[in-house]
Amino acid sequence: MSYQVIARKYRPQRFADVIGQEHVSQTLANAIAAGRIAHAYLFCGPRGTGKTTLARIFAKALNCTGGPAADFPLDDPKAVEIAEGRAIDVIEIDGASTNKVEHIHDLLDGVRFAPASSKFKIYIIDEVHMLTASAFNALLKTLEEPPAHVKFLFATTDPEKVLLTILSRCQRFDLRRIPAALIVSHLTTIAKQEGVKIDDAALHAIARGADGGMRDAESTLDQLISFCGNEIAEADVLSMFGLTARAQLLALTRAVLAGEVDTALRELNDLAKCGKDLGRLVTDLLNHFRNLLIFQVSKGDLKLLEVSEAEAAALAEQVKLAPSDAVTRVMEVLSDCESRLRDTTSKKILIEVTLLKAIQARNAVPLDAVLRQLQQLRAEGAGASAGGLQPPSVAPVAASASASRSAAPANPPSHVGGYEKPAAPAMGLAETPSPAPKSGGSADLDALWSQLLDAVGRVSQFTRGYLLEAHPVSLANKLFTIGFDPEFADHMGLVDNAKNHAVLQTKLGELGQPHCQVKFIKAEAPGRAGGLQPPPTAHAPEPAATASRRHEAAALKPIPGAAKSEKPQPFVFDKENFKNDPLIKKALEVFKGTIVEVRA
Repeated sequence: MSYQVIARKYRPQRFADVIGQEHVSQTLANAIAAGRIAHAYLFCGPRGTGKTTLARIFAKALNCTGGPAADFPLDDPKAVEIAEGRAIDVIEIDGASTNKVEHIHDLLDGVRFAPASSKFKIYIIDEVHMLTASAFNALLKTLEEPPAHVKFLFATTDPEKVLLTILSRCQRFDLRRIPAALIVSHLTTIAKQEGVKIDDAALHAIARGADGGMRDAESTLDQLISFCGNEIAEADVLSMFGLTARAQLLALTRAVLAGEVDTALRELNDLAKCGKDLGRLVTDLLNHFRNLLIFQVSKGDLKLLEVSEAEAAALAEQVKLAPSDAVTRVMEVLSDCESRLRDTTSKKILIEVTLLKAIQARNAVPLDAVLRQLQQLRAEGAGASAGGLQPPSVAPVAASASASRSAAPANPPSHVGGYEKPAAPAMGLAETPSPAPKSGGSADLDALWSQLLDAVGRVSQFTRGYLLEAHPVSLANKLFTIGFDPEFADHMGLVDNAKNHAVLQTKLGELGQPHCQVKFIKAEAPGRAGGLQPPPTAHAPEPAATASRRHEAAALKPIPGAAKSEKPQPFVFDKENFKNDPLIKKALEVFKGTIVEVRA
């Protein structure tokens, strides 16, 4: 007798022999027992998972002697005829080669004739999705209302290509990929019967390469027996099919998780020199990181994974090297590489770049952590301001109550382009929080305004910068009116929006003025005539808040006589002072960044 390959020799002959598809075989057996046999069935699933095998077993159960019966004897003559392809009443065709409308017409010509020696005439069409649209349409009417003695059994790897009108007339069964553990168990049984010695690592390598297909695994074992004889090791499997050893895969993933760039590139180079399938390597890496992520989120529940004991131990070790969000970012990089491998001319270069990106993704700081550190820096900057250190923007300068506007400053202000540069504040004159003032007088209103500017500045320096050009008008009946001098009236629209209203209302509440509304109007600053402030009298010292605002706005106002043109010149932004600011330097140090461009 001629040699029979393992995939045919050990092909399941009854429902009980089918591995990994119990949900289908049990349903068909129950349907036979209950007498609820439909006229058309569709078996879908990946290659090598048992679609055609289940169709043939179902045909045997329907046409066996004394049938239909799910548990028919293997030596039943009808079952043997079907297994050997000699049954007249079981017609099996290939949809890939018999796919034209005339072929279907020839097939349907025999439908009206009764079976020759069996109970049913059964048509098995493999790869039915290969039929043309006209062939499908020719099949529709007969498929919907066939004679009582006709049954249709279809098999396909691509059910999406089958017409919906065909799908709606069939009972559909979706076959699953067979778990690796079941493939290993079945191959172990076959190896014992064949007298072959094979180690567990080799069996797991075969199962990994089969990707859920039992026929692929059996064909691989058959080929290995021809290649190696009666003793098969893992190295034989890896060398024949270009697979990566589990130890090498674990070493590569460990290098990525540990951030060891040189180790990762060295491992990849060794695998490429050995002729490993680099595309398959990326898939194996992705599967391993998927297992690692499931192991992390399930807290070590191995029921969700298909791994060996050695792989489970490796996962328990690697789970300590990176959090789940880092593993997720690595998987995104690998998934992108897997989709681009088909279009690249150099797989090795692409995978090298991918490993570098994966290590960078593993070490990346999540956005929420960046935001938390920014909030912390902002809080530290506010604390530094309260202690006498000034933030990067123009900070309020505390003035002594006895200081007179006409008094000459200790350090004369420097001039840049005809504009006055504010003098550096004294370290010991920092403002301290004071109780919220009452709205009874202008001094109280100025003090509240000064505190409000500080509070807004901790939220938005841009909003505070525009408010420096404004002044408080009144606070009455829960309405805080803020005025803009006609000189700055065009800036009023930049702050008069819902966001700034909400900020101002919140900060007023924190300063003891809850439920206040804010209104912006065009109004001259008190005591201004022609836009110039008159000097205060010797007996009326300038309020600290007013002096603070005047001193802060000095950076934006030209010094009288400094420029010949009557029109004010634009504000000059000092980039060097910005780069040398302590808070900016602190931010660059924390986030390891560099200033690429500075815009005013």
